Amino acid sequence: MTRVDVAEKVRDVRAQGDRAADTRGTRRPRVSHPSIRSLRRRGPWKRGLVTAALALALGLLMLLHERITDRGGVGSLLETFLPWFGLGVPVLLVIALWRRSASAAIALLLPVTAWLSLFGGLLGDRSQPGGDLIVVSHNVAAENADPVGTARALAASGADVLALEEISEEARGTYEKELAKAYPHHTVQGTVGLWSRSPLSHTRPVDTEQDVGPLGDSKPPSAKLTGNRALRTTVATGKGPVAVYVAHLGSVRVTSDGGFGTATRNRNAQALAHALAAERNERVVLLGDLNGTVDDRALGGITSQLHSAHDEAGNGFGFSWPARFPVARIDQILVRGVEAKSAWQLPETGSDHLPVAAAISW
Repeated sequence: MTRVDVAEKVRDVRAQGDRAADTRGTRRPRVSHPSIRSLRRRGPWKRGLVTAALALALGLLMLLHERITDRGGVGSLLETFLPWFGLGVPVLLVIALWRRSASAAIALLLPVTAWLSLFGGLLGDRSQPGGDLIVVSHNVAAENADPVGTARALAASGADVLALEEISEEARGTYEKELAKAYPHHTVQGTVGLWSRSPLSHTRPVDTEQDVGPLGDSKPPSAKLTGNRALRTTVATGKGPVAVYVAHLGSVRVTSDGGFGTATRNRNAQALAHALAAERNERVVLLGDLNGTVDDRALGGITSQLHSAHDEAGNGFGFSWPARFPVARIDQILVRGVEAKSAWQLPETGSDHLPVAAAISW
């Protein structure tokens, strides 16, 4: 390479350096696609459309839950945990604020209104002083490892009438012994029992396994009693007799095919609804583990005849199961012809259910 060539290369390098120095500190303007620029210019009504759609879907789900199919128990499962769908509102609200989306914020009015219309009445304390009779219901659980402690805690509750469900054959004697002093009158029919400070009469088991038609159907009950998970008795009080039912409807289970098994529970509920419809006493109290909330369509035949003591006179939602972290109220006190003054949950025992209580008057 000659000296001339070297000199030319040096001049070229210097020239490139000078050009770089001239342009140093400046940036080449970015050229973005027109569609990207339009997205950046979207106003608050065009942002967060997906969030708005989710809010509308949540509201419609709560408003139209009764129209959702119950095939595979889907509708029943949804209605069991329906109050918890309200948790979707604050989640979507945070997203709407983050996106600064006016459309999503407005859409959230639908689920808020739907939730308040369904459960707004349960907020706060609805109890009143007084009550002529205190009733308690508790699923004591067949696997309860401490029936003695459970019985003593229930006896100390001050209940005038005490209903127990899921009494195992092994624990039956323990409950009868421990509750005898506080409750001189009692009856046990299969796995359910009732203990009372006042005399009992007209006691009989209620067949909840019979296959009955729709409520109001004149189909006669089956002649053979196949189930002993419910009973009916009359409790004598100073203000007149009260018909008391104790029931433990069939359990619901998540099935192997991914469904929600409710067939037994639904059949039991239908049979119990028939028995309640035939009851002639104007004052009726139903105590028990119904394995369903009052929002569950499967209990419609029952809840159309009786109303919830907790909904009328409780405090908050009154969740009773599971005992460690209650998420649903499946233990019920339902009444007809009497007024609930207050309703509450008792402390945890050895069961996986919380005891529920109510003071009623008439």
